[in-house]
Amino acid sequence: MSIWGKILGGAAGLALGGPLGALIGAVAGHAVDKLREAPADEHAGDATKQIAFTIGVIVLGAKMAKADGVVTRDEVTAFKQVFRIPPDEVKNVGRLFDQARKDSEGFEPYAKQIARMFKNNPAVLEELLRGLFHIARADGKVTDDELLFLGNVAQIFGFSEKQWERIYGENVSPSSADPYQLLGVSRDDSNEDIKSAHRKLVLENHPDRLIAQGMPQEFVDLANEKLANINAAYDQIRKLREIN
Repeated sequence: MSIWGKILGGAAGLALGGPLGALIGAVAGHAVDKLREAPADEHAGDATKQIAFTIGVIVLGAKMAKADGVVTRDEVTAFKQVFRIPPDEVKNVGRLFDQARKDSEGFEPYAKQIARMFKNNPAVLEELLRGLFHIARADGKVTDDELLFLGNVAQIFGFSEKQWERIYGENVSPSSADPYQLLGVSRDDSNEDIKSAHRKLVLENHPDRLIAQGMPQEFVDLANEKLANINAAYDQIRKLREIN
């Protein structure tokens, strides 16, 4: 069964729990309001985490659209690009997106549940943010409301201000961003510190690691883009500093 079938099947909502599970249950026609209080298990299996991750982008994407006030055709197209939704599942995924947008809950409970599930793997949380940025900039710009939303999500995910600045620079204007910012280092850091930061980012964000975590292929592809940006920033610094 595809990831989409798992998401929209009633069993997924019951197994996942928390606000994400309750939302799935509502779309699937099951009354599971009590699951809003169920704790998210950071030790859940890979299949459950994959479902949670994918739903997380759908739900937070819908909440971001609500915060922005406008859902453009470009944003809808970008959403489909991120997920490569099978034609026979577009309607069902649209129902989940619409339910999340109409839902009276704020985005915080969903973001907190996802943060708990992936608290030991910040690279996965960063990939989720990357997917949201991809959707936000689809119409040619990331609005102030969208940036505020994304910054708040990043804070819930546990990213520091310095890490947020790196994520922002990488996703808003990677071609013109400061390479030091993209690596999360400063100009005062030593060559060894910069080498170490580069190695750490490559290790944390390598697509193979996301595959091992059971992440959807769409986000493994986004990770390849991110890894290319990381390496390009390091190459630029190496040339500036003449690092061998």
